[in-house]
Amino acid sequence: MKNMRKIAVVGLGYVGLPLAVAFGQKQPVVGFDISEKRIATLKQGIDYNGEFSSEELQKASIFYTSDPQKLSDCDFIIVAVPTPVNRVHQPDLTMLIQATETVGRYLQPGSIVVYESTVYPGATEEECLPVLEHYSGLKAGKDFYVGYSPERINPGDREHTLQNIVKVVSAQNEEALEVIAQTYSQVVKAGIYKASSIRVAEAAKVIENTQRDLNIALMNELAIIFDKLGLDTREVLNAAGTKWNFLPFTPGLVGGHCIGVDPYYLTYKAESVGYHPEIILAGRRINDNMGRFIATSLIKQMILRDIPIQGSLVTILGITFKENVADIRNSKVVDIISELKDFGVKVQVADVMANYEEVEKEYGLRLVPESELQPADAVVLAVPHLAYCRQGWGLVVGLLKEQGGVVVDVKSVLDKKACPANVTLWRL
Repeated sequence: MKNMRKIAVVGLGYVGLPLAVAFGQKQPVVGFDISEKRIATLKQGIDYNGEFSSEELQKASIFYTSDPQKLSDCDFIIVAVPTPVNRVHQPDLTMLIQATETVGRYLQPGSIVVYESTVYPGATEEECLPVLEHYSGLKAGKDFYVGYSPERINPGDREHTLQNIVKVVSAQNEEALEVIAQTYSQVVKAGIYKASSIRVAEAAKVIENTQRDLNIALMNELAIIFDKLGLDTREVLNAAGTKWNFLPFTPGLVGGHCIGVDPYYLTYKAESVGYHPEIILAGRRINDNMGRFIATSLIKQMILRDIPIQGSLVTILGITFKENVADIRNSKVVDIISELKDFGVKVQVADVMANYEEVEKEYGLRLVPESELQPADAVVLAVPHLAYCRQGWGLVVGLLKEQGGVVVDVKSVLDKKACPANVTLWRL
């Protein structure tokens, strides 16, 4: 089995593009995506996700294409497409299977296919491998090989990049594992960890984010309790954090394509083998309800200030799933907006990072440029983008009506001691 490989990356989103760029700085790479618009913009040196500059893209030798036939020129194919859940929180492998069908049609003997998409334990070999065999007419483990290397990309994080995070790799057999490990070692400087099996690597990925989801859920439940007790959650956490082994998690909205999704892949698989998870699903319920909790807490504060709820105006700052990214997938800010509208509140939303067209297409919301926002009864700093944090109180106070109002600081980035006298501050 040869070690030098011609690499193709299937799916050029938040996971695939960093892979293509990293490998493209070492050797020519084929970057495939079914979106012709995505391919066209990347050819122009534009990453509308905001993760790479034109200069960074130009430094990488990537042949961008939406022509699947180009995959037949490659023998090391990395699949990095979204694996969301549906409306009832069941795994949706539609895009993964479609990508696998495409790869299978052009798969050449001797090739290695590595999946990076998050799945439940067993999915790669039970769902993807048979599809590859069917569409290629080849036999896995003999004519081609399958591996799994879970993505650990953290959008918006310039410190923990692909190159600086230990890469877990796995494969059908030792020979393929060595090739996969050697290939990734070209771009990953933090080290390669060889998992004992594909299923172990799949399980490792889902528990990484499940653990984080549960820790945040605990903080969110504590925030709800402390709110009822009249305690400031951040002050409690700061005090508790003086102990050496207290974990530094904080409350907040849990959305996006990973933390709010991956636990459902694990619980789905657990249910399929006859076990009903308790703690994992409890954590999901708490985190999924935080948008509504924040909205109702705002309503209470407005009532205490004698602000009429019906027809009142609330400004929401931030719609992306977290700060300093353009990704709007599974944004829990939408839950705040929906709940406020149920109370008869008028809502205007601004976001310095999000794409206006994507937001309208995905959520039916029209973003308002910051300069066009009307003075509001309340401002919710939902996503603390750096551009907002730099302006601090000056930004949020300037967006309120002249008499002041309520400010909701979801992530507690504003200085509580600097809160103006005519403002009521509420935070998780």
